[in-house]
Amino acid sequence: MIPDVGAPVEAGSPGQVDITFTVNGTKNLQIISPYIYGLNDQTQAAATHATITRIGGNRMTAYNWENNASNAGSDYMFENDDYLCSQVSCMPSHTTPGAFLKAVIDQSAAANAAVLVTVPIVDYVAADTSPGGDVRNSGSNYLQTRFKQNKAAKGSAFVYPPDTTDAYVYEDEMISWLTKTGDPNATLRFQLDNEPDLWSSTHAEIHPVAVTYAELAQRDVTYATAIKNVVPTAHVVGPVNYGWAGYVNLQNATDSQADGDFLDWWLDQMKAAESTAGKRLVDGMDLHWYPEATGGGVRITDDGTGAAEVAAREQAPRSLWDMSYQETSWIQQSLNGAIYLIPRMMQKIAQHYPGTKLSISEWNYGGGTDISGAIASADVLGVFGVYGVDMAMLWPLNGNEAYTYSAFQAYRSYDGKGAAFGDVSCDATTTDVPDSSVYGSITSSDASKLVIVAINKATTIKVAGVVIEHPTVYTKAAVYTVTAAGGPMPVAAPGITAVATNAFRYTMPAQSISVIVPTP
Repeated sequence: MIPDVGAPVEAGSPGQVDITFTVNGTKNLQIISPYIYGLNDQTQAAATHATITRIGGNRMTAYNWENNASNAGSDYMFENDDYLCSQVSCMPSHTTPGAFLKAVIDQSAAANAAVLVTVPIVDYVAADTSPGGDVRNSGSNYLQTRFKQNKAAKGSAFVYPPDTTDAYVYEDEMISWLTKTGDPNATLRFQLDNEPDLWSSTHAEIHPVAVTYAELAQRDVTYATAIKNVVPTAHVVGPVNYGWAGYVNLQNATDSQADGDFLDWWLDQMKAAESTAGKRLVDGMDLHWYPEATGGGVRITDDGTGAAEVAAREQAPRSLWDMSYQETSWIQQSLNGAIYLIPRMMQKIAQHYPGTKLSISEWNYGGGTDISGAIASADVLGVFGVYGVDMAMLWPLNGNEAYTYSAFQAYRSYDGKGAAFGDVSCDATTTDVPDSSVYGSITSSDASKLVIVAINKATTIKVAGVVIEHPTVYTKAAVYTVTAAGGPMPVAAPGITAVATNAFRYTMPAQSISVIVPTP
């Protein structure tokens, strides 16, 4: 709930500074979704204080919940195997129905994190975990011998354990078990498969023909209906596009010329499905976003730390919101203008299916071992809150995301003890957008509790003026910083005191994230 804050006192001047941050705790107040601080790795949920994890990725497209078999497609040899249960403790055995899901959900719930569960919507899921190698080498009838038919709805009573001797796997039976007996206290949301625009390449073993607009919409409606028939209040998202070409034309689907922009069309179809069903079937439009921005000819999503790549990485979050910013990428060139991603997507929703939530279930800006990765990720998390993103989950890309995770700590536990950014975003502006960012928050239960995240992208120290517009008069502020020298964790820095009414001068370390917590 957005609190009634009242009128602000008149703030004084911080004096001569390099940058001025103005944070108004009474203006542009908006609830921040608790689910934007998410990960695709439940093992890091407790350490980062993540609010949601995702069971997703290419393995989930052919995941068989009845025995935990899966097939990663082109990611690993098109092989049916036991990889998922080899990564977690599947109890009491690897073939216990739903054991992989339960292990991930239990670990997430122990960290107070909700879970976004991927529901397979293709026609086949893995039947076994051996023999190894490409299943297509098992004979011309490998779909009948190495896979089971995947069905949205069983059409008869659910049982647990499910019948593993028949030729079918039922997703609504999985939903029923998960929500009623598997882990009934967990907070679950559901996603309609993973990156369908790439099925014909990633999962050529079960879907060798490129998906069309019509096919995907039909599958989304069918499986969303099955989910909602089991759990009417379930939060369901699709279409889970892999990237920009998926958004625009579903990776050049054969019906793209006739039907136009894919996301516009998909939203129209989901709206029509609600009219037919008499209830909303799909609650959110979910996308994946790995920036195509480059610096010095190198894409920023790797772990490179060259000066040009670092500069491009730190600027790239502006493509999420800034109409005036044009990154160097093929996407920008195709638009001949700014990407302006989140407002662009929100406009589609407003025009084609109002009330639909926007989520980004995979994202990463690279530089996981570098302060630039922390800076970019902290900027992204701030943008998600300001612009009303409903869910978001970082996908670990390069093995080590220590600095990326420090950005989560800045918002979720900046003092190492669970002190967090507020749940209500407030107006926050900077006089130097290229070199800095600032995000402000208050707490719905205590409007006087103000937390500010300030980012210095410059390679030099900057003196910032922090001007606070709020009914509370703040006289001092605690400071926590993430810097290259301090390592990938927020550390307490010397506090600051007001130089005038609600005005502070703060010397920002070069390339840093600062959490500023003012108090009376």
